Amino acid sequence: EWSFALDALQAERDQAITIDTTRIWFRTGGRRYAIIDAPGHRQFISNMMSGASEADAAILMLDVSQGVSEQTRRHAYLLKLLGIEQLVVAVNKMDAVDFDKERFATLAREIEHDLLTVGLRPMAVVPVSARHGDNLVHASARLPWYTGPTLVELLERFDPAAQPEAEALRMRVQDVYRNGTERIAVGRIEAGMLQVGDEIVISPDSSTARVTTIARWPSLGEPIARKGESVGITVDRPIFIDRGDVISHVDDVPDRSRAFSATLFWMAERGPELEATYRIQFGPTEARVSIDAIERIVDTERLEPLAQAALPQHALYDLSLRSRALLPLDERDRHSSQARCVLLRGRDVVACGFISRVQHSTSKATNLTPHEHLVRPSERHERNGHPGAVIWLTGLSGSGKSTIAMAVERRLFARGKCAYVLDGDNVRCGLNRDLGFSPVDRTENIRRVAHVAALFADAGAIVITAFISPSSEDRATARAATPEHFYEVYLSADLATCELRDPHGLYARARAGEIAEFTGISAPYDAPLHADLVIDTATDLDECVEGLVEFIERECALPVAAAR
Repeated sequence: EWSFALDALQAERDQAITIDTTRIWFRTGGRRYAIIDAPGHRQFISNMMSGASEADAAILMLDVSQGVSEQTRRHAYLLKLLGIEQLVVAVNKMDAVDFDKERFATLAREIEHDLLTVGLRPMAVVPVSARHGDNLVHASARLPWYTGPTLVELLERFDPAAQPEAEALRMRVQDVYRNGTERIAVGRIEAGMLQVGDEIVISPDSSTARVTTIARWPSLGEPIARKGESVGITVDRPIFIDRGDVISHVDDVPDRSRAFSATLFWMAERGPELEATYRIQFGPTEARVSIDAIERIVDTERLEPLAQAALPQHALYDLSLRSRALLPLDERDRHSSQARCVLLRGRDVVACGFISRVQHSTSKATNLTPHEHLVRPSERHERNGHPGAVIWLTGLSGSGKSTIAMAVERRLFARGKCAYVLDGDNVRCGLNRDLGFSPVDRTENIRRVAHVAALFADAGAIVITAFISPSSEDRATARAATPEHFYEVYLSADLATCELRDPHGLYARARAGEIAEFTGISAPYDAPLHADLVIDTATDLDECVEGLVEFIERECALPVAAAR
C-alpha cells in the first residue's frame, strides 16, 4: 500500500488518508521543485491551507472515477483565496476507467467550468495514471488520443517566483535584542531585499531611520539581506521598534488603519459573531478585533451566495473588522503574500484568509458646534501689529524652502513680528508621523498642515510653510483653509540647481532607481501658474530672503478694519 511508503503518521497509514503536509524535493533539467503534498479531507483544511500558503503553483488532483466533488470545488476556492493562480489539473487513475477518452473529456469540461466560476483558468487538464506512470514524465502509449504535454512538462512552464529585487520590502519584526547599548531588531525578510544604507519606515508608528548594520547568525558579513532570510538590523537613530512592527522602504509602505475588510475561510463549528472579540495574526503582528458586519457568505460546495441567516462551517465570509490598535496592513491586490492572516477565538484558529480592503475613514464628524472666540481678529491684529497670514512656500527639493523659511522667521521675529515655520521634515516627526509617502498619504499630509497653518493664522501669527506640495490640487485645498490671508510663493530654482545643492544625496539615489516616485525625477511637479510671488532661488539666497520679508511686510501692513 502506497501509504506505508509515503505517509509519515501512523494514523495516515492506518486510515489511508493524508492528515499532515509532506514535502518532496526533486529536480528536472536545471529546475528545482518542492512538492507540498497537502491533505484534502475537510477535517484537515487548516493543514491544507498551511501547506498551500507557501506554494507558487498548484496541481489539483481529481479521481476520474469520482469526478468533481464538493471537496474539489472547495479546494479551488481556497487556491483562489490564497492567490495561487498558476494551476494544472491532473485527472488521475485513468487506468481504472480503461483510459476512456469520453469520460476524461466530460470531466475536463466540468472542472474547467467550475474553476472559471471562482476566477481560475487552468494551464491544462492532463490525464494521468500515477500508479503506472502514464503521462507523468513521458507520453503514454495507452493514451494516444491525448497529444498535450506531460505533467512534468507542464511544471516546467510555471513562472518562477518574483525576484526579490522586483518586490517591495516587507520585514515583520519578531523581537528586539539588547546588546549593551545596541538594539537589534530581528525578523524574517518576507518580501524584497534590504541593504545597509537603506532608508526605512517602521509601521504603524511611521518612524524613519537608516540601516547601519545587518547581522546574521552565523555571520556572513554581507551588507544585504534577501527574501526568506532571518536577520537582525540596527539603525542610525534611537527609535522605538516593537514586535509585530513592519519594516518597509519609504517609497512603498503598508497602509495604516483600524478598520478593514477580510475574506476568510471559516473553519470553526460556531460561526462568526458580531461584536465578539477575536485575535487576528499576520505572523508576529497581532491585534484584537471585532466583527462590525458580515458583508457576504459563499457556499464553497455549490459555489453560490448564502443568506446571512445561516452561518455555516467551511464557507467563505467577507467580514468588516475593526481593531483596537492601528495596524500596518497590505491589501491582497497590492501584496498578496503579506495580506494573509488568521483569526483566532482564544487559542483556536477559527478562520484564515486575506485582507481584501483597507477602509480609510471618509465619514464626517457630526453633532459638532464650533465655539466663537471672545478675542476678535481685530484685537489680535492690533496687539501684534499685523494680521495672521499663511506664507506657503512650494518648490522642488533643494530649492531652498526650509533655508529661506527659517531665515525669514528669524528676521520677522527681530522686527517684532509674530512668526513661525512649519517645515515638512519637522511635521513628519510629530503630527504626521503616521503618514507614509504614497499619493494618498502625501495629500493627507498637506491637508493636515493646511488646517494647522489656518489655526496659526487665526491666532494672529504669520506662519511660513516649507513643503514641496507638488500637486496644484493639494495647494488649492491649502488655500481654501485660509482664503483671505493665504499667499503662495513659488521658489523656482531649476532642476540642475536643486541637484547641485542636494545635501542628502536624494536626487542621485532617485536617478539610480533607489527612490521611487521622487518629485522632479520620477514623479511630476505642478509648477504654480498664478503664484502670489515667484522667487528664483538660483540667485543669492540673502536677496531671496530679503525679497520675501519685504513682500510679507507689504502684504500684512493692512488697516485694522480690514482684518475683521
